[in-house]
Amino acid sequence: MLKTVTYGLMHLTVAVAVAFALTRNWHAALAIGLIEPAVQTIAYTFHERIWKRAEDRKTAASSDHGQFHAA
Repeated sequence: MLKTVTYGLMHLTVAVAVAFALTRNWHAALAIGLIEPAVQTIAYTFHERIWKRAEDRKTAASSDHGQFHAA
């Protein structure tokens, strides 16, 4: 749990620092730094769902491949 918390803090710090380096505006940097992880979490969820579907299709296709189907 501690590793997850420290990673989250590191991610926030890096996001704010990069945003500040690009904007030179602390308000914008903090807003970006706080919003970006939330958006990234949502995007990650969709990414995982898409990959899970692709893996499921690949598994289904490989189990069907080479099987004899009587008609």
